[in-house]
Parts: sequence; C-alpha cells; structure tokens
Amino acid sequence: MIQPATSDLITVTIDGREVSVPKGTNMIEAARRVGVDVPHYCYHSKLSVVGNCRMCLVETGMPAVDPATKAPVIDPATGKQRVNWGPRPAIACATNAMPGLHVRTTSPLVKDCREGVMEFLLVNHPLDCPICDQAGECKLQEQSAGYGRGYSRYIEQKNVKPKRTLLGPRVMLDDERCILCSRCIRFCKEIAKDDVLGFTDRGSYTTLTCYPGRRLEGNYSLNTVDICPVGALTSTDFRFKMRVWFLKQTPSIDAESSAGANTLLWSREGVVYRITPRQNDAVNDTWMADSGRALYKAIRGDGRLDCARVNGAESALDLAVKAAAELLLRGGAAVVGSGRSSVEEQFLTRKLAVALKAKAWLVSRVGEGDRILVSADRNPNVRGALVTGLVDALPSGRLDALGALIDSGSVTSVVSMGEDLAAAGLSAAQLARVSVIYLGTHANATSAAAKVVISTLTVFEKHGTFINQQFRIQRFARAVPGPAGATDDLVALSRLLGAVGRPIATADVGALWTAIASEVPALAMMSYGNIPDTGLQVDGTPWAGLPFAEGPGLHYSPAAPAGKEASRG
Repeated sequence: MIQPATSDLITVTIDGREVSVPKGTNMIEAARRVGVDVPHYCYHSKLSVVGNCRMCLVETGMPAVDPATKAPVIDPATGKQRVNWGPRPAIACATNAMPGLHVRTTSPLVKDCREGVMEFLLVNHPLDCPICDQAGECKLQEQSAGYGRGYSRYIEQKNVKPKRTLLGPRVMLDDERCILCSRCIRFCKEIAKDDVLGFTDRGSYTTLTCYPGRRLEGNYSLNTVDICPVGALTSTDFRFKMRVWFLKQTPSIDAESSAGANTLLWSREGVVYRITPRQNDAVNDTWMADSGRALYKAIRGDGRLDCARVNGAESALDLAVKAAAELLLRGGAAVVGSGRSSVEEQFLTRKLAVALKAKAWLVSRVGEGDRILVSADRNPNVRGALVTGLVDALPSGRLDALGALIDSGSVTSVVSMGEDLAAAGLSAAQLARVSVIYLGTHANATSAAAKVVISTLTVFEKHGTFINQQFRIQRFARAVPGPAGATDDLVALSRLLGAVGRPIATADVGALWTAIASEVPALAMMSYGNIPDTGLQVDGTPWAGLPFAEGPGLHYSPAAPAGKEASRG
C-alpha cells in the first residue's frame, strides 16, 4: 500500500486526540484511526456519499482567531487556543479533514441527535427481530441498543409496506424493514453499472422498487444483500436456513475465474450454507459475483465421487495407487494438469510428469469477461501452472495434440487431474485406447472410461494457494471435511510419486513449501505461513504480458474512486 506523502497529511482533533489523515478523508474514517466509532447506515467506504441517514452527526469547530489581527484567541481557563464550535451538528460522512478541525463525537448534543435519529428510524420499523434473517449482523439492532433511547414514545399504528417482494431471482425485499439508506441503489448504479433500483412515493410511504420493466437480476445482485445494514434485502438461497452466530467463517478464494475474489465460507457441522465476499482492496474491494456464491453446492452435488475405484470396482487407496503406478511405469505416459488445482498440487503434478518423462498439458476454460470480477479466463490458477513450471505457455481449450499422440500409439496412459478429457476434445475411441488414471471430485465421461479413479477434494475441503491474473498468490483454507472415501489431492499425488519411485517427504501444505521455495524461483522468498490474508505479488515475468486467448480479459482496479468504472485490460 502506497503511503501518502507527509505534505498530504492533515491534522485534525477528535475528542481531544490529534490524528493525521490524508487529504479528503472524512470524519468517519478519521475517527476510526483513533478507535472512535461514529455510527452510520448510508455511508459505505466504496460508494458515493449521500448523507441520507443523519446517524453520523457530530459537533465540529475551528480554532478561534481575532478577526482583525488573525492572532489565536486563547482561553484563559485552559491556556489553549479556544475552539469556536458550530451552531449545529454536521454529518461526519460529508465532513472532510481540514487543518485545525475539531470534532466531538460524544457530547450531549451528539447523543441527543443520535437518539432522535434512531427514534425516527424505528417509527415504522417492524418489531420482528426474532424472525428476521439479518439477526446477528443487523446494524440497526446493534445501534438501537448502543445509541437509542431504549424506549419508544410512538403509539400510533405503523405504516404497512410490501413484504416478501422478489426484486429478482436471488434477492427478496421486506420493505417494512428498509431504512432508505440507498446503499443498494448506489451499488447498482456505481459499481455494477446496472441502474435498476430506486425509491418511489414520499415521506413515511417511500418504498424501494425496481424501475418499470426491470428486475434486479445481474450477476452482482447479492452484493446489495451484503451491504444492506438491516434485514430489508435477503438472499433467496440463504433465507431462513441458519442463524449467522452458529456459523464458522473460513477465508477462501472464488474459484470460478482467474480474478481471485476473496471470499468467506460460512459453515456449520460440515455443511457450507453461504459464500460472501471478503474485503481485499488489491483484488475485489468488498464485492463478488453471484455466480461464485453457488459453487459450494458442488460439495454435495450429483456425481460426487466418494471412493477410489480400479476397473470400476471400489478399492482401497493403496491398491488404486499401486494399480495406477503399474500402468504408468509401462511408459508412454502423459499428464493433464488443471488450472483449478492449487499451486502445491501443480508443483507435485510437475514432479510426477518429470518422474514419468511425460509431457504435461493444461486445459483452458474461456468465457466472456464481464470487466468487473469475472474474467475471460475461467480457471483460477493458470498463472500458478506457469510459475511452477507445469506448463510453459498459455493453454488451449482442446487436447488435439494429445489426441494425435494417442492415435499414433506414442501415449498409452494418461493421468487427468480432474479434467474431463472428453470435453477437451478426446473421443470415446481415444479414451478407450489408453489407460486413464483420473484424480477428481465428480463423475464424468473421463472417470467412466478410467482404469483407476481416485476421489479427491473440492477447494472447500482443503488448504492451498492460487495465483490470480494479477500474479497475486492468495491462500484458501479448508472449511468442511471431505467425504470419508475421498483423499486430499496432495496425499494422492505424493502416494503416486512414491509408487513410481520418486517419494516426497511430506504432503502437508506448509512443509511442502520448503521444496517449492527452493525449486520455484518466483516463490523463493515465500513460505505458506508468511503469505498474508491479502496475498503477495509474484514476479509474473516473462508471462505477465501474454494475452489470454479467446475473449476480453479483466483487470479490476479497486483503486478507482467510488462510482468510477473498473479499468480494462
């Protein structure tokens, strides 16, 4: 992170404590630097400032000077320069740092303002916290306890607004809970570039809705649920499934593309219930695509492999590894790695290819990039394959060259790391002509044709790292255990290496990094433990300038000001 120059820092005083902040910093962010919480609802650091909620009211003042001489006016009681406090409070979100600014966040006036704002927000709010899906992460609930009066003076009937309104296929609105913060409206307009939401009617009857003929159905619609400070917007997928305080949070990476958006997996007792974005300003800000949130369903999806098999019959892992080694040691082997494998798995896959004197292949997945957080490259770790040396060029979507070698008889056995070779261009006749060893999570045409199948783990069930399109290496962690008969990919690869005469000392991710750092120049200064939560930049030369084939790429630029378009590259 680039630190601002000293000349760009402005000193302000918050509750008697001085703090230096960059020019343009508002008082909510400045207060955070000294550990002071200024409550707010409409303000979001990645969106434009609108000042809707008025919850962040504070007192502001400037040092007093003599109008004629401009000399400081000294308070005789304290011996310090007097502060001229403003006649009325100001909203902290729209008050930027200026030299000498003083701010009070706990004065009686501020306290009274907050209580009044909370009272107005709760006038028509339903008292349904026990059944609200937002319970446990509701800012209104938290701040009503922290800053409200603790009682209501309102005895009239509350206004009734629409409930259970589907704004789109993934988002449901309970308008009685809406506090009109407009975060969702600004997100759609400024970040997703899909200006679909707005307010209708006035006063206590103001209602959130979609524009006529429109629906909230873009691939970023669920981010509105993430940033809603109350229970007005809820996910149709997660709605009423689990209380958030029961769920464990595990850091992970969105594996649907090479953008590498940071995520959180929410799980309980071995079951993942939802995926939400995790803030990383260098990669994805605080957003993620809706499509990446559904990936956890593959854990228990149809066709999940839960045991090893040899010639179609269920087998123990050791017997499957032995059978695979016997096939591979006959010669004529080829290895098809995966851009979905972790850096550690690709490192061992390369070692297996070297041990077998086999050529390694990689299969690309390409789609249209949306220029936000879904890239044209739909594999999360093609750059890892380049950095580890598994392959030395960007992959193709088809294995035609491998098919030609199979037809010629040069290749008689193929190891597939979870790739469906049939989908990559190999015919049923070609698959029948070779001995296929398949290490993967789900059944497909390749696993059906394989002589040996070793069931492995999804990205949610193991530890590892990916290198995204920016050549940033990022860690993901295991959230839930895999099926009883499934094997960690690193364990399966290390067993296979041992069976072909190239044993590996360990299959533990952390310990394996000693070998990775010693053999991969670009990762020489790293260890698994010293990769921070936000990742580390890897030297991408000589591959960084290579375009990815077939479609526009993505370079999301979170440094762009809120409301500005992401950069394209």
